[in-house]
Amino acid sequence: MFVTYLNGPRDQAEGPGDGVEAVALEIAGAVESLTNLWSLAVQEAPLRLSVSQLRALRALQTAPGLNLTALAERLDVGLPTASRLCDRLEAAGLLERTLHPLNRREVQLCLTASGLRVFTDVAERQRRALAAVLEVMDPAERTALSRGMRAFLAAQDAALPQTGDPSKLSPPMA
Repeated sequence: MFVTYLNGPRDQAEGPGDGVEAVALEIAGAVESLTNLWSLAVQEAPLRLSVSQLRALRALQTAPGLNLTALAERLDVGLPTASRLCDRLEAAGLLERTLHPLNRREVQLCLTASGLRVFTDVAERQRRALAAVLEVMDPAERTALSRGMRAFLAAQDAALPQTGDPSKLSPPMA
């Protein structure tokens, strides 16, 4: 059987380097490479944002109207950290705080039109950078990668049914 591995092709279906831990190490390297690709795409954007700021924009783009507590939980940061992050995004004109229409003691966080444009621009830059790499791949390898990613996401959903927290996975990885 011919299988393509991250380090190149090998003519064996299963070998000593094909266990869960070995594959996890290979994937970790690929994720690091993808993270670098992502970061380079972000650096090319006209407005440079930190990873935390981008994560906040993404959270508010997918769930507009979150309150500060919900945003802090999604980002897995403390309330003071989330508050300072929102202060910076608001000062940059990317986020606005408004009173909740049904509970005037609660503040909603929403992207401004500028915030949505910045987020969309960064997401598009990241998509183009990834597409450029995928374009170089053999179509069969792209298909295999896509199937593998779908399988990984399904397994992740099954492994993290309640919290979505990777640190709760069993067994823990060293």
